[in-house]
Amino acid sequence: MFTFTETLRTSRRDEMIDITRQVKSLAARSEVQDGIAIIYCPHTTAGITIQENADPDVKHDILMRLDEVYPWEHPKYRHAEGNTASHLKALTTGTSQTVLIDGGDLQLGRWQGIYFCEFDGPRTRTYMVKILQG
Repeated sequence: MFTFTETLRTSRRDEMIDITRQVKSLAARSEVQDGIAIIYCPHTTAGITIQENADPDVKHDILMRLDEVYPWEHPKYRHAEGNTASHLKALTTGTSQTVLIDGGDLQLGRWQGIYFCEFDGPRTRTYMVKILQG
C-alpha cells in the first residue's frame, strides 16, 4: 500500500487540471501490477473527476454548465463566505475516483483523463493517491 500527497497551484476560480500523467507516474513508482488507485481531494470546494481528455472544449462546456446550474451569486445563498456555488460544484463532481491497475498500467478508457477540479481558486491545493495491491 502506498499513499502519495501531491500539491498543485490553480490559476482561476474554476478550472479542470489534467493530473493523469502524475497519477500514472505514482502508480509506476509503486510497482503495483494488479490493484487500484484511489485519487482523493481533501477540499470542500474542489473535486476529482474522470472525463474526456482529447477535446479541450469538453472542459469548457462542463465548467460553463456548472456555472449555469450553480451561479456564483444567488439571492437565496446564505453561506457567509460567499462561495456556495463552489461547494455545490464539488458536491456534483465528488471527492474521489477509483481506477483499476492491471499490468502496472491505469485502466483508463481511450479518451479518459483524471482531473482535479478547482471551484474556488486560485489556490494551492493538494490531492492524495493511494495505490493498493489487488
